[in-house]
Amino acid sequence: MLALQETMTKNLKTIRQDTTIQETARRMKEDKVSSLLVERDGQMVAIVTETDIVRKAVARGADLGKAKVETIMSAPIASIEIQRTPQDAHDMMADLGVRHLAVTDKGAIVGLLSVRDLLVYFKRVSEPRITQD
Repeated sequence: MLALQETMTKNLKTIRQDTTIQETARRMKEDKVSSLLVERDGQMVAIVTETDIVRKAVARGADLGKAKVETIMSAPIASIEIQRTPQDAHDMMADLGVRHLAVTDKGAIVGLLSVRDLLVYFKRVSEPRITQD
């Protein structure tokens, strides 16, 4: 089954851990994404999401132009192996309370799956189709 491979985002967007939160938010806007994988010494070590920015920085009054993304990133990265099903990913997101999962192949990150990706997938495979009059 190739469902996760077909559903995930393969073009991984990353940012360095020493980038400011403000620049991180700007990159998310430019790249039209809700999360970025965080790199340290060439390794993806965490994820930062829009929720992290709002709850861990903005709500606490952080200086977004000075505070670094490493102060709000989420680690370790929640992940799922590529051969698992979209339903497995849905269940894992619900159990962990996350909206993003790294997709791994033999432990290496090969993609990123968001709750939006799953919504699109389930809409595509659901029957019967609901139409508007």
